[in-house]
Amino acid sequence: MILAALIAGKSGHGGALFTLPLMLVSSVEATSHSSPAAASTCGSVKAVYKAEGCCGMAEKVSNFQVVPMPATMLAGDNVCAGKKPKDVTPGDKYWDNTACLKDGVLDVLEQSGTNVTKGYKGEIDTTGRTPITSRYWQAGLCPVNVHWHLGAEHLSVGQFDDKGKAPAGHRRLGEGARKGFSCHHYDSSDPKFTTEYAWQHCDKSMKVGETYEIHWPHSAAGACGTPNQYQSPFYDGVFCVDGVLSLSPLNTFSKIGVQAQIFTIVNDETFYYPDLIRGMIVDGAMGADIAKYTGSTTGTTRDNQICSRYTPITWQVDRKCHLISASSFDKMCADMKSQRDDMTSDLVAHGARELVLDKYAADNHQRRV
Repeated sequence: MILAALIAGKSGHGGALFTLPLMLVSSVEATSHSSPAAASTCGSVKAVYKAEGCCGMAEKVSNFQVVPMPATMLAGDNVCAGKKPKDVTPGDKYWDNTACLKDGVLDVLEQSGTNVTKGYKGEIDTTGRTPITSRYWQAGLCPVNVHWHLGAEHLSVGQFDDKGKAPAGHRRLGEGARKGFSCHHYDSSDPKFTTEYAWQHCDKSMKVGETYEIHWPHSAAGACGTPNQYQSPFYDGVFCVDGVLSLSPLNTFSKIGVQAQIFTIVNDETFYYPDLIRGMIVDGAMGADIAKYTGSTTGTTRDNQICSRYTPITWQVDRKCHLISASSFDKMCADMKSQRDDMTSDLVAHGARELVLDKYAADNHQRRV
């Protein structure tokens, strides 16, 4: 018998997360096994076994958990594949990025990411476009994707801004990518910010001590509660179910939302959290001070000359920067690899859009309580 398994956990000495195939065979000779994408190597199994001092101690409780990790999942088609829209009417390319100004006049609705410091207010009149003020699940939305950006795309003075700190020289991203703002936590004299982590599932360009902004796009048109709920690109998940989203009358700001939370990654299991794929952490100071406003999709294909047409949608952004363990990110990447849809394009940090100018930002910023 062969049981594919996930071993996930945290070690008291820096630790790591491992997903791996656990071989249980009925004969004395093990057979070869091709592990699924979310699984790790037998070398990882050996490393865990040795690090936990398991030799000769079968009953010892380790710091790792074994759960099933088969190479297959429920049969079925990905009904959300290819749902990212291109046109409103055939050939009009409505959803393509567009110039923010036309003949010197604003030609788009509100953009993201913006300043989210308490008291900030943009210049675009958003009368009739009120952001979702409740939790997204209370408004009938579910998460349809998770991805992250190198540095913060939003700005919160004293939390993540142009005075933040980060490891020197970290630019290991693809062509055209840029880094956003940094948090203030980084301390080059503290090992938890400088001790490298053995990444098993996230792209190995991920860096301990660095700032990342995680986004969880939500949609009322997602395949909520099904194996097709999580999608890459996230647009497939946002637009999966027909007949929910409308441009006339406009309802996107009440049917589409993004959660954003900013972290500095540390190699310290005190800050381990096992379910980052599900959405923003709401616990204690985490998820307590939330700015909400309407804006657009982000990323480096947009700036203060070229804007997004995917607007308006609700944003709910945690104004504080938090610490999170590298193993929490790696566990999230393993979970992403386990979805029906191929999410490998989101296992690496995306570049950050430059901060949106006031004249392109919404005037409806407020605090969610």
